[in-house]
Amino acid sequence: MNQNDDLQDLDLLDIISERHLGLRKIAEQLWNDRSNIYISNSEWFIMARVYKKQPTISYVTKHVDISRQATHKFIKNLESKGLVEINNVVNNKKEKSIKLTALGEECYEKNAALKADLEQKIADKIGIEQLNRLKEILKLDWEL
Repeated sequence: MNQNDDLQDLDLLDIISERHLGLRKIAEQLWNDRSNIYISNSEWFIMARVYKKQPTISYVTKHVDISRQATHKFIKNLESKGLVEINNVVNNKKEKSIKLTALGEECYEKNAALKADLEQKIADKIGIEQLNRLKEILKLDWEL
């Protein structure tokens, strides 16, 4: 029984969830096979919010679907790996900002290239028109 057989009897939410989990697992494995710096999916989500920006930690915490405590733990992990730096915010003693280091940007960009390769493999399998249509459908406001 292949993975496609497993998807046949699922509803939309479960199909999307299964595909998402599968793709995330593949992306994580691709990264880990090529790098000696382990970065979890949650850490990638945080890095995506920070890439080419310098948001406050509270902004990042509000815009990732991770608990505040866990987000702070992941940010500390990223800092210990040399991927982000945390700075004080000017004129605000309580707030801190976060930004990717040069190493963090390099990792983020390499991972983006791995994901682009994965997307190309999907396009090769289902067709570029189908892939673009799928992306457009997922971007639509479903008014839920």
